[in-house]
Amino acid sequence: MVKQDEGVFDLLVVGAGPTGLATAIEAQKAGFRVVLVDKGCVCNSIFHYPAHMTFFTTSELLEIGGVPFPSPNAKPTRNEALEYYRQVAAYYKLDVRQYQRVERVAGSDGEFTVHVADRFGRAGQLRSRKLALSIGYYDLPNFLRVPGETLSKVHHYYHDPHPYYGMDVAVIGGKNSAAITALELWRHGARVTLIHRGKGMHTHVKYWIKPDIENRIKNGEIRGCFESRVTEIGPDTLVLEGPGGREIVHNDFVFAMTGYHPDFGFLERLGVRFAGPDRQPECDAETLESNVAGVYLAGVIVAGSRTNEIFIENGRFHGRQIAASLQAKLGKSAQG
Repeated sequence: MVKQDEGVFDLLVVGAGPTGLATAIEAQKAGFRVVLVDKGCVCNSIFHYPAHMTFFTTSELLEIGGVPFPSPNAKPTRNEALEYYRQVAAYYKLDVRQYQRVERVAGSDGEFTVHVADRFGRAGQLRSRKLALSIGYYDLPNFLRVPGETLSKVHHYYHDPHPYYGMDVAVIGGKNSAAITALELWRHGARVTLIHRGKGMHTHVKYWIKPDIENRIKNGEIRGCFESRVTEIGPDTLVLEGPGGREIVHNDFVFAMTGYHPDFGFLERLGVRFAGPDRQPECDAETLESNVAGVYLAGVIVAGSRTNEIFIENGRFHGRQIAASLQAKLGKSAQG
């Protein structure tokens, strides 16, 4: 829980993912007193990735704080990344408050009060001169909004294929996550139906994954239902609407890999304004300060709903921009 009489922090970072950690590191290196809060664990989103996931990028492009990311693999795994970011947080002795949900923010630039609650609903407060929001988007799935979506058999996150051996599993979506989920489930003994509203797999599917999933569908090993959508989910079935009309399919589990979106409501409650159909928040391109004085944005949230534009690889540098702005406004000098 929050300790008593902690004084005022210079920067409070909401979100302890790679970009949030990088932001805290850069501010701390510049001589500021920093605290991070996260409603889950450190790198909570990566923790909830599939257990055997391999990143699409190299370890060098995931590095933060100038700490090398050693990996024997050309592309690091989820577990290697979690180990790396834990080690970086420990190296910099970051003050990370895990399992602390931000309930609301009061005050204004120079004197924010952040009200938090732990897993048991116990309330606490943290005071900070500035805020940096690095809240990502992986916690809020895009729902199908069809009858039966709340059944326990329906999942919006995929973790491990083992429980679905010998089961009839539907995977909804046409991008990387849907393709990877379908392939892993099929390779571990599930009977897989992939359902996508488009005419085929999305063009953004990685070049080494796309032919794999397409060949499995072509060979009849995975059933592909394109230009189709699920209209209802039952305990043992689901209803498909496609080119051939309405079809009832036997089904044990559903993985709706239909994407995720940022928590726009949280930003709106802080007074952050948005522009355009992609709901891009108003944000200074150089400092990353939003239209709300003292509130900075970092990571994917900077791009609004265009979540395919900012990743760890480029979001990790946002901390330098924020730290430079803090130096200009709070007058501290870099300690290196």
